[in-house]
Amino acid sequence: MKREDTVRNGHFLADRRWFFPIVITGLIAGAIVTSSFIKAADYSLLCSVANTRSPQGVGKGSATPIQLQAIIHYATSRITPQQNFREISVTFDVLKKRSPCNFLVFGLGYDSMMWTSLNPNGNTIFLEEDPKWVQTVLKDAPVLHAHPVKYRTQLKEADALLSHYRSEPSCFPSKAYLRGNDKCKLALRGFPDEFYDTEWDLMMIDAPRGYFPEAPGRMAAIFSAAVMARNRKGSGVTHVFLHDVDRRVEKVFAEEFLCRKYLVKSVGRLWHFEIPSAANMSSHGGAQFC
Repeated sequence: MKREDTVRNGHFLADRRWFFPIVITGLIAGAIVTSSFIKAADYSLLCSVANTRSPQGVGKGSATPIQLQAIIHYATSRITPQQNFREISVTFDVLKKRSPCNFLVFGLGYDSMMWTSLNPNGNTIFLEEDPKWVQTVLKDAPVLHAHPVKYRTQLKEADALLSHYRSEPSCFPSKAYLRGNDKCKLALRGFPDEFYDTEWDLMMIDAPRGYFPEAPGRMAAIFSAAVMARNRKGSGVTHVFLHDVDRRVEKVFAEEFLCRKYLVKSVGRLWHFEIPSAANMSSHGGAQFC
């Protein structure tokens, strides 16, 4: 999702073997068994890919067009996603159980086709801050569902935004909302209707950019993910995956809004949270999320 991480994560090339078995069918699994990149330790993952439940009458061994396109894409590309094998596996394990589902991804990048193919027959959308980058990606992968969006924050404002949230009632967890919330500076507003109208089962926060002072930072994305998760009406928890938790802002805002008590797994630079709806929380009032 972040182009700046491509070089930094060059070590991920060693794990490229994982992207060959990206599709969830025995047909594709059989086609890639001979790949020298797949080691014995990976066959358990390969089997789980092949045995993932097939929704809407799609039988085992039947691949969707996006899955076939994805395997060709990653098999012929020198550019690899920025999360490593172990980090990707965390989200993959959840998708195996929840797909087809509503999957919201902050950022559009080299892993977008992978995420879409791992949620066959589901609804996977991407939110990207750079409209030119959206056009570039969709030119080669028009099947992806992406929206260009604008953020109204900057990374250098992170500390001030925390102070603002603690004093602004429209940011408080019991009153927070997103669409049209002009008072709370952390609420994402002006986004596509689909963003607000969909109840998201999984959310991946790997954007917007947050590595220089004028970048939008992920403060509003983290806050808004927490608000949407707490407002969930359907059954079960909302899974939130946050990347780059080695950075101060991501870590501080995650602990403030996504809450340590809901952190279920930490792998590399990825944190996985399972956030219940406010209706299922023992205490959900007050002015703090955690």
